[in-house]
Amino acid sequence: MSNSNTLYSSAYSSAAAPLRIGIAGLGTVGGGVAKLLEQQGDLLAARCGRRIQVTAISARSRGKDRGVDLSAVRWHEDARALAADPEVDVVLELIGGSDGVAKELIEQAIKAGKPVVTANKALLALHGTALAKAAEQAGVILAYEAAVAGGIPVIKALREGLAANDVRRVYGILNGTCNYILSTMRESGREFADVLADAQKMGYAEADPSFDVDGIDAAHKLAILTSVAFGRELDFQGIHVEGIRHISALDLQFAEQLGYRIKLLGIAGRTDHGIEQRVHPCMIPLDAPIAHVEGVFNAVFAEGDSVGNVLLTGRGAGAGPTASAVVADLMDIARGHHAPVLGIPAERLAPGETAPMGRHRGAYYIRLMVHDQPGVIADVAAAFRDNEVSMESVLQQARDASEPVPVVITTHETEEAGMMRAIARIAALPAVQESPRLIRIEAL
Repeated sequence: MSNSNTLYSSAYSSAAAPLRIGIAGLGTVGGGVAKLLEQQGDLLAARCGRRIQVTAISARSRGKDRGVDLSAVRWHEDARALAADPEVDVVLELIGGSDGVAKELIEQAIKAGKPVVTANKALLALHGTALAKAAEQAGVILAYEAAVAGGIPVIKALREGLAANDVRRVYGILNGTCNYILSTMRESGREFADVLADAQKMGYAEADPSFDVDGIDAAHKLAILTSVAFGRELDFQGIHVEGIRHISALDLQFAEQLGYRIKLLGIAGRTDHGIEQRVHPCMIPLDAPIAHVEGVFNAVFAEGDSVGNVLLTGRGAGAGPTASAVVADLMDIARGHHAPVLGIPAERLAPGETAPMGRHRGAYYIRLMVHDQPGVIADVAAAFRDNEVSMESVLQQARDASEPVPVVITTHETEEAGMMRAIARIAALPAVQESPRLIRIEAL
């Protein structure tokens, strides 16, 4: 019985010139790409008509075992040298970082007329519009499927598969670390700090987890999705960003009682005030499919006028999934496929002006810790009334009278600015013992 390499080795023309690539960065993703190209060489050649060959590398350490033989590959001490290397057709920027060498390498490769593949969501979120314009002016490809949701082909889906649609909304679970922490907190009843410590031990969270748990990583990805979905310049600075540090096991318990599940979502959609972009924890109805995406998995939902609702889910990080997305971009280049970087020509992108968060309209969950004494609920209700916030339900659990009592309130749809004024007034009440916890309820 033939193995897969034998099966595919005769399915392409060996006369076709190989696509020669230079890899900058051999960390988790770069090493995964090199390994995948070696393991699936014949399959990839059969599918795109030519071999994809690593000819040059720039990385910190030559001696590290990455599970693939790179002894015959040329090494550069300075990653920027890949842009000028005559034996490199395509540059892979897998260094990371929003500025510095990574940005300079991409700029120099574009000037040299070489296609670029990157997984760098931070760089794209901050400089993507300028880089897209430069690439299109130079007539070269800038590909970045791996920058959003790992192995899920969401960029291709939005830019090409849904190109005939007027996209109304796109949202998703864009950070596996946060999703793992919230899933584990809900299942175990443990608190955030405890679960985070375990996630760090297992490698799901970085030693400094701020980019993940404070929502920055998800916001980088949302900026890219928003641009592709709505034909806008990237506007990372306009995104409202909140993380998950303030979510407690108690909130997760109340969410279940109320028929919701808490997820950190990145959300972009059309409103009467423009395109809205926001990243924050959300109460999601249990009958929403995305509510059941658990652990380290990501999911992206798109709503189009012709196709309706589309949900893509899978692993959003790791060597294998991310390398899969990088190599898919390489295969498009090998085939000669070329689409506008952000879905439409960069010069025609609309200005990236985001709707103000204060104009957002939605329902809310509020948890208060109060001293159980007469008049407290009346004072809270007055704060809501005076700011045009209508309460939908009030849930109070009895506890030891000497301790603060949790009071949970859900509201009808209201404007964010009024809700924030009400919360500020409630926080100042003498009976309220800690900062109110507010989570937006999403009608998905």
